[in-house]
Formats: sequence, structure tokens, C-alpha cells
Amino acid sequence: MANILVIDDEREVGTFFLHLLEGKGYHVKLGFNGKDFLRLIKEHRFDLALIDVKLPDINGLNLLKQLKTVLPSCKAIIMTGYSTVKTAVEAIKYGASDYIEKPFDDIDELERLIEGLLDSHSTSSQNDMYRLAETLGLIVGKNKEMNDLIKLAYKIAKKNVNVLIEGETGTGKEVLAHFIHNASMRYDQPFIGINCGAVSETLLESELFGHEKGAFTGAVKEKKGIFEIANRGTLFLDEIGEASLSTQVKLLRVLETGEYIRVGGETIRRTNTRIIAASHVNLAQAVAEKTFREDLLYRLDVVKLTIPPLRERIEDLPLFIECFLKKLNSNLSFSDDTILQMKQYHWPGNVRELFNVVKRAVTLAEGETTIITPHFLPEKLKTERTSPSQKLFSVSKNTEDDIDDLEHYLHEWTSYILSLWKENKRVDLEQVLSLVKDLEKQIGRSFVMKTLKETVGNRKEAAERLNITIRKLRYLLKEKGADSKG
Repeated sequence: MANILVIDDEREVGTFFLHLLEGKGYHVKLGFNGKDFLRLIKEHRFDLALIDVKLPDINGLNLLKQLKTVLPSCKAIIMTGYSTVKTAVEAIKYGASDYIEKPFDDIDELERLIEGLLDSHSTSSQNDMYRLAETLGLIVGKNKEMNDLIKLAYKIAKKNVNVLIEGETGTGKEVLAHFIHNASMRYDQPFIGINCGAVSETLLESELFGHEKGAFTGAVKEKKGIFEIANRGTLFLDEIGEASLSTQVKLLRVLETGEYIRVGGETIRRTNTRIIAASHVNLAQAVAEKTFREDLLYRLDVVKLTIPPLRERIEDLPLFIECFLKKLNSNLSFSDDTILQMKQYHWPGNVRELFNVVKRAVTLAEGETTIITPHFLPEKLKTERTSPSQKLFSVSKNTEDDIDDLEHYLHEWTSYILSLWKENKRVDLEQVLSLVKDLEKQIGRSFVMKTLKETVGNRKEAAERLNITIRKLRYLLKEKGADSKG
């Protein structure tokens, strides 16, 4: 049976887990502080660790990082109070498998979570996650940042916490909101979305909270608001940053108390609605500019998910094209030259703009050819040349340590240089030489990251293996803005 470590300074919590887990045949070790933790992971190997966030001598996140260094295969569950949920979400980013809130109200759910994590043959959860994403048209692809995002979204979907989605226009924020709703316990309840910037202040309040008959000119009968209709479901507030300050105050009250009043009414009503808010602007900056309430942002930003723009996951562009062609029921295909041309574009409109470009190309090429060439692309894609600083053909900043991504980078770099070589146009040699320097930096950093993985983060050993100094190793990591702490 599995070995389980429980670290919590509350002895009654430790006793609870000891009886619960040993009763199921597991081997359990208890610790009450960071000192106990360090001793126990040296003496034993564990399959699962349950770690409290707040310990008397150390932060639980620090223990999680040490656990992942010493026992990388050990699963981890962070235990937290509601006030530290944001910390628990950070823990998932550091490698925790999940988090649970105290007090433990649903013991059956807790047992299912533990058993699911200890079932080494269980991949159904991850398969379900990708299957749901595909069903909803949420393209994950190979990009590591996007994969980490979808895994976090899937884990927090089942928690009763508000979510803030940030990302540029056209990145697919509403699709991600649908994914979270469908992966949650509220999947069989209403999902209702409203664009806060698309309606006037008076109408927005009426849409959200409803109104009584005669509340304002045109209110000829009473109307239920979205909070009433979406009760027990999910409310998606798109472009929340566009809501007026007076509307923000009323939203804050609903989030704090679950109570609201219809426009023109006096009766206090209650709602149990999960909020997923989205914005293409940085709400923290909006707070600084006094256009958004800080207390409302605090309530909305329990979990923040930031969708990367298309240019930062450009390696997935062929996958997007393939999916869009299926959606358009088209048997056409894009030539390699066309895809290369598209990869060099900046895509300010992101996925939405890409779909429109694919749709336009299919419409123009239908009946003329089976292969879409650069001729069918809009003029802006033909004339824009990627600047070296954009490096649009490179892998994203979070995936550079994977061998597949180095191969992808080398393939894209070579294809790009050869396209410049074959063109009968003027070539900026300084640009080409700059790209050669980028190649040198990228290869150096990739070897460093690969070796750091092999040495479990030991920089001194990694530098010795690579026959470079620690200073050179840190320099290579800094080239891409990586953390240079040693």
C-alpha cells in the first residue's frame, strides 16, 4: 500500500488523517512542522504528501518546493483555509496536485481525491480534460504555457471560487469560461454571459439584477436579472473593466453577501452564482488609474488565468488551421510556404483574426485549387516581416527547456533563413546576423535547461557537466528573462 505523509501543526488534523487513511490500509507518517518534514523525507519515500500552508516555522509552499526536489514523483495536496485560497492556487503552479479547504466538509470527496491521486493507472481525469477542451473548441496544442493554464483551470473548476480571465482581444476568454463551467459541479446549471461594455449603465444594472415594473421609462413589466436566472450556475462577465463604478459597487455587494436588489425594488434577493470575469485590460492598472475598484478586483481575482496571445504560441498555428478547416468543412490544405508566411505575422487579433483569415482564404480558393498558397492571404500578411525582436517563429518563453521545442526552434529558424536566402529581394544582413546571435543564445539556454533537469536544479553540477562557469550559466538563463537565483 501507499506511503502517505501528513504535515500539519494541528494535532487533531493529524489524528484525523491517521485514523482515516490507516483504516484504508495506507502507511501514514505524521509531522507537525518543517523540521519534522525534513527528517521524514530523508528517512522514508512517500507516494503522497498532505501539507498545511501555514506552519509555525515555515511556509507550506517552501516544503512543497523541497518535496518536488527530493521526491519529484510524490503527489502533493495543499491544505488551506478559505483566506489562503490564492496561496493554494500558487501551490498548484509549483507542482501540487490539488488543494483542499479546511474544515473538511465532504469526507467522501476527500477520500476520492486521495484515491484518485494514488491510482497510478488512472489517466482518465487528464483524458477527460483534453476531451472536454476539444468538444468546446478550446485548442490547447503543444504550448507548455497553455497546457499549464488548462490544467490549472480544470483543477479549480470544481472549486467554488471566482475566476478572473485576462488576455488580449480574440484569445478565447469566453471559450475558456465555458470550459471551466462544463468542468465544474455546476455543469448542468445555466451558463450566462454578458458583455459589460456592450450595454449602457442603466441597462447593465437591469440585465444583472432585474427590475420592477415602472422602475424606469420602458419598464412596463417586471424582469428577472441574470443573477436570478443563473442561480446555482455560472455568470460570465466579459469586459468587466467597462462596468461603471456604481455598477461595480453593486457587484461587490453580491460577491460579498450573495444578496442583491432589483432596480426599483426593495426586496433583498439571494443568489448562488459563480462569477467568471474577463478583461482584455490589466485590471490592476485600472485600479491604479481609479477606474476600477480595488476591493472588487480582490473579490474577482481569487484565481487569475492569463491566456497567452497567439504570437506566443505560434508553434500551434498549424493545429489551429487544421481545426478551422474542419469547422468550415473544407478539404483544402495550406502549403508550407503559406504557413511560414502566417507564422511571421504579429496576429494582433489573435485566434479570432486567424479564423477570419482562414475563412477568407478558403472562400477565395474554393473551386480554384486544393492547396492554399500565399496568394490567398490578405495583403497585410504578405507585407509584414517579423522583426528579430519579435522572434515570432521561436518557442514560447515557458517551453524552451524541452527537446521537442529546441527541434521546433531549429526547424523554424532554418526555414526562415532559407526563405530569406531564396528570395530575390533586398535582405537586411544585420537582421540575419542578429538572428544568428539569437540562435546561439537559444541553443546555449536549451542545453543549460536540459542539464539542470538532469541535475535536479543543481547549478554547480550542471555548470561542471557543460564545462562552463556558474556565471556563464546564469548569463545564459538571463538572456530570456529567466530567474537567475542560484
